[in-house]
Parts: sequence; structure tokens; C-alpha cells
Amino acid sequence: MGETLLEVEDLHTRFRTRGGTVHAVEGVSFTVEAGEIVGIVGESGSGKSVTARSLVRLEDPGFIPEGSIDFDGIEMTEANERTVRRVRGDGMAMVFQDPMETLNPVFSVGEQIVESIKVHESPDRQRLLEYLNVPLFGSWDDRRGMRQRAIDLMGDVGIPHPDERISAYPHEFSGGMRQRAMLAIALAREPDLLVADEPTTALDVTIQAEILERIRELNEELGMGVLLITHDIGVVAELCDRVVVMYAGQVMEEGPVERVLTEPRHPYTESLLGCMPQNTSRGEPLNVIDGQVPSMIGEPTGCPFANRCGHSSVDCREAPLPEERVGDEHVSNCHHVDELATSTEVER
Repeated sequence: MGETLLEVEDLHTRFRTRGGTVHAVEGVSFTVEAGEIVGIVGESGSGKSVTARSLVRLEDPGFIPEGSIDFDGIEMTEANERTVRRVRGDGMAMVFQDPMETLNPVFSVGEQIVESIKVHESPDRQRLLEYLNVPLFGSWDDRRGMRQRAIDLMGDVGIPHPDERISAYPHEFSGGMRQRAMLAIALAREPDLLVADEPTTALDVTIQAEILERIRELNEELGMGVLLITHDIGVVAELCDRVVVMYAGQVMEEGPVERVLTEPRHPYTESLLGCMPQNTSRGEPLNVIDGQVPSMIGEPTGCPFANRCGHSSVDCREAPLPEERVGDEHVSNCHHVDELATSTEVER
């Protein structure tokens, strides 16, 4: 691994609603090194996607009242719009969960990849007439070169016959092809860090495997860091170097993937692993975590998992979360670390 590329420290992201302030992300801290793949895993509603969007300053209508997002020496929480735009165009790219909500239906896939290339090359200015390919504004050679680069990128992410598909519109692509197109748009910016928010949601398992394998290959070939947001522990086990386990907007456990998944030291991580199909006996109903996710309106008190945890005590419900170092780079935010089983075996 290389030097630290992204350092998130005590990040808070909140939303004002009529019912009160929602504490969607509450004191989250983690790092991503250059060339490393880090996974953030947890149930729906645990704050994973809000964390990802906050990194690229797309948290609106939410706001960040405190915390630090240091990307390659740039403090994103204090950066002006011009600096943020430059980071999005040149340093940090994001693949969103639903490509149909992100891709523009009135432009071809090729045009959208070319536009991403232009943003990478000139993040501070986008000339409307050049964008519209008005002949007197801009070079035909430049446009041909960008079109060829777009074709090459489509091939890189596994879109078949890219020279023929470059003029296709998003609705003419399958779900897997649209996700590949989103990946091509992100890679057009030659990012140092790729933030992928549930990149395989709603895709069949074969396409999921192909896209995840492509992300791994691109990580190895380009040396870019990857932050993967997912609810699928199997994906984390297959792809990631380190994992951050989130629940109700807070980090429960963090560490090397193999260590966390084979020796979980937080009850929530144990519970997630227990819900995996391979950990359920044949013919038996799937395991579930009893109880409900707590309301995230208002200041949190104690451990958010306390109302669903078999180890819960008064400290869990009332005291701040401790940070217990339980191994090399392995941290658990739990009052009862020593009581937890450390022999859980998870097949990778």
C-alpha cells in the first residue's frame, strides 16, 4: 500500500426535518491508502451512502457541522466550490448506486464519457459552444481524439463492441452495461480514488462478479484507491483489503478484512455474519437480527446497537462508545470486547 490518500476524522452529516435533526453520520473516522480497497458495510440506513456523498460534497440537502475530510492534502469541508469541482474532475470520482438516475437520458453514452474527459482536462471551465460541438469552437482533431478515448474506456470496462455502442443511449443498455458506462465515466477523470456506492445493486450474480472483478483489475492496473459501499459481506470478503462496519451512522468495527470477518469483536459484526445464508443450516429459516434500527433524530446516547444486543449493559445504553484496539489495525467500539467469541469461521 502507499501513502494515505483519504483521511476522514470525526465526520458528522445531518439533515433538518420537521420531526427534528437527523444525525445520519455521527463521528465517522477511517482512512484509505493509495492502491487500497476499503469496504464500508452495514444494513440499509446505516449512513454508508451519506458518508460517500459527503466525501465529494454532495451531501445537500444535508450539512456537515463538524469533522474533517482530508483528500490528498485538501480539506474538503473548507474548500471553495472551485476546489471541490477540481477534486471531482481530477482526483475523486464516484459511481452512484442507480445509473438510470445518474446517466442523462437525452445524451448518448459516448457523449457523457467525452464530457467527463473534458471535465478532467479543464475542471474550472466548460465552454457551452465547445460542449455542443459547434464547428467554429474547438478542434475536430480534439473531438476525434476524445471520442477514441471514450471508445477505449468503454472497452476497458468490458462493454462489447464499444465502437458500435458509443452512440447508444442509456435506455438502449442493459443494467450491467449502464453500470459499466458509469464506471467508464468515472475512470475518464483518471481518479486517484474511486468511490463506488453499491455498484452491483439489482444486477444478477454473473454481472455482479464481472463488474467487481473489473474494479479489482483497474485497481491493480491503475494503482487507484477504491472505497466500496455495500451491504454484501461476501463482496467485502472477495474484494476488499480493509472493512469499516457501520450501524446507525457510527463505526462499530474496523480492520483488515480477514481479521474482522474471522474474528469479529463487535456484537453487530457477529450478528451480520450470522445472517449470511452459508451460516444457516439447510432447511432452517435464515437468521435475522431481532429488534429495530433506532431513530436517528436527535443526539444519540450510548451504543446505537444496545437495544438489539445480547451483551447490552447500562454502560452500553448511556456511556459514549469506547475505542478498543483489539489487534494490529483492528479496532472495536464496544464495551464488551473481551466477552465476544473470537473463533467465528467465515469462508472466503
